[in-house]
Amino acid sequence: MDIKLSFSADSPPLAAIAAAEVAGIAVSIDSSLPSGSPPTFLFSSGLELHGINVLLRYIGRTASISDFYGRDAFESGQIDEWLEYAPVLASGGEFEGACNYIDGYLLARTFLVGHSLSIADIAIWSGLAGNGQRWESCRKSKKFPNLVRWFNSISVEYDTILNKITSTYVGKRGLGKPIAAKAKGKEQQLVDHQTKNANGDVSDKGKAGSRPTFEVDLPGAEVGNVRLRFAPEPSGYLHIGHSKAALLNQYFAQRYNGQVIVRFDDTNPAKESNEFVDSLLKDIETLGIKYETVTYTSDYFPKLMEMAEKLISEGKAYVDDTPREQMQKERMDGIESRCRNNSPEENMKLWKEMIASSERGLQCCIRGKLDMQDPNKSLRDPVYYRCNPIPHHRIGSKYKVYPTYDFACPFVDAIEGITHALRSSEYHDRNAQYYRIQEDMGVRKVEIYEFSRLNMVYTLLSKRKLLWFVQNGKVDGWDDPRFPTVQGIVRRGLKIEALIQFILEQGASKNLNLMEWDKLWTINKKIIDPVCPRHTAVIEEGSVLLTLIDGPEKPFVRIIPRHKKYEGAGEKATTYTRQIWIERADAESVSVDEEITLMDWGNAIVKEIQKDEHGNVLRLTGILHLEGSVKTTKLKLTWLPEMSELVNLSLMEFDYLITKKKLEEGEDFIDVLNPCTKKETAALGDPNMRNLQRGEILQLERKGYFICDVPFVRPSKPIVLFAIPDGRQQTVSK
Repeated sequence: MDIKLSFSADSPPLAAIAAAEVAGIAVSIDSSLPSGSPPTFLFSSGLELHGINVLLRYIGRTASISDFYGRDAFESGQIDEWLEYAPVLASGGEFEGACNYIDGYLLARTFLVGHSLSIADIAIWSGLAGNGQRWESCRKSKKFPNLVRWFNSISVEYDTILNKITSTYVGKRGLGKPIAAKAKGKEQQLVDHQTKNANGDVSDKGKAGSRPTFEVDLPGAEVGNVRLRFAPEPSGYLHIGHSKAALLNQYFAQRYNGQVIVRFDDTNPAKESNEFVDSLLKDIETLGIKYETVTYTSDYFPKLMEMAEKLISEGKAYVDDTPREQMQKERMDGIESRCRNNSPEENMKLWKEMIASSERGLQCCIRGKLDMQDPNKSLRDPVYYRCNPIPHHRIGSKYKVYPTYDFACPFVDAIEGITHALRSSEYHDRNAQYYRIQEDMGVRKVEIYEFSRLNMVYTLLSKRKLLWFVQNGKVDGWDDPRFPTVQGIVRRGLKIEALIQFILEQGASKNLNLMEWDKLWTINKKIIDPVCPRHTAVIEEGSVLLTLIDGPEKPFVRIIPRHKKYEGAGEKATTYTRQIWIERADAESVSVDEEITLMDWGNAIVKEIQKDEHGNVLRLTGILHLEGSVKTTKLKLTWLPEMSELVNLSLMEFDYLITKKKLEEGEDFIDVLNPCTKKETAALGDPNMRNLQRGEILQLERKGYFICDVPFVRPSKPIVLFAIPDGRQQTVSK
């Protein structure tokens, strides 16, 4: 059926026009309806639909774009919520507040709902664009970086369509009557195509008709034609350094509407296991990486062996039986191996011995015949294949020879259709080797894109060194909260949203940086503080009983919010009693006749302080002064009621595993081990903490943020809470 979109000229339905254009649904335009009339679809059958959200839902349901109205009923419901929210952007007084809310929501998201463009994105995009110069000012102000990133991404993806619509219907003051078409001046072109560079500065790279620009470009990338891979070796757990590679792959895939695959580089059976495969997949899921498929380098072993034989027959590779140490020395000195000029027939004969894992074959390896005089030592005849009789974790003892990473990676990248291989800059000298091997193989060239390796202060990222801590009992496992593994830092209380923001703030810089943990934990605090519930704990050792003479004869209970500014945190029951517990440090800081504030209750006046012969405070006596002002008191104290329902807590604090910010080259990490990396403190907690779940984050008033590692089981077993750094870390030893 033919469709006519009718509306009032003074209020064009930008979202419906944009959605129809993006979805490829042809509509004719009629702007002759009276002012105040709802936008209407008039079908050639005589049927009509009225109202902007009704029109958007119709477009969403009939569009050929996948999941344009959600992939299931739940996502459709989420989209409906955004359609109902969109009009807030047209309310002058609420515009910036709405921008702030959406900016926070988009912190770790590419789209508003699900993992693809929907009518929710079109509705909010149109609401922003419809504000004309007001929104353009916000884009330039850097106040809403996530919102601007999202807006620019959609603008670039559908630039021709959306630029045409905004130039027709949006003026400097916002939505209004269609604007007469005219040639754009340079200033308007910059507004239409402005993007932000990696530092968040406004950039004018995006001229009309040029290739789309992003915050960081991939060389030679085309929108819709980018395929990336995250290729960990299954020989350990994913750590924060690997996370940068994984998240950057996803970032670029989303930027260019491309794909990411996960490939396990399983070419060394001596180090790898299915346990590590499973843990890596778990960590990749934790990071929120959306990958197309999982592959294994071992899937390509037959083709890799064929390629090795092809290179041998072409004289581009040879079998070498030089002892390993001698080979290394010859490579350093640029001395050719005595086997380098063996005939292809002799090499093929020895290759068969390697495959059979014979005594003779075990003495040999395959090397590429590149250039032994090249100043770049990675090109001095690198090893392509080695014998290894150890069974493989996936395919058992089928093979006795295994390709090196240097040989397998450029081949598998090419045949899997990878367009860009992201590698950390530590591999820079091997880039020339990668390209040369692809050239000798005769496969398609894959672009290498370098980024700086993520190094953290006081942190070891070497799998070998981390394994030492596990094997020597210095930590409790790969998920120990002192470890830089994904499982370790998440167990310690880091939100994945914070990690994503931390890594993307660095971008794909090639500069080597030693990053501070405090910066990451500061970002984390900003995420958890607005929403995590508040509870109370009192350090058990030396705690002091305060008797309120005029306190309640019978305990009573009040239901109060777990977070005064966030209703979603729920409520808790607080019991008020005549006798209450306070911490020894607080008891020692008060004076007779001093007025104090008891948090969540009111003021009280301390009348008597009893001490032992050593000056330690034994007990306090006071009276309530609830009409007193909290503004006049110096001390605001946390407290707990004297009751049997209090829970036992074990508060755990952690420190760095080494005492030096950065190890020097050749320095042994064992020489700088931190002797004190864990501190346990016994405490009492309010009864509401019996309901804490494992992984739940909370704030203990006046103590900081914690994550529940072991929830309540029985009164005799304490709840274990791990302290979450807040960016102002003090070491345990201090």
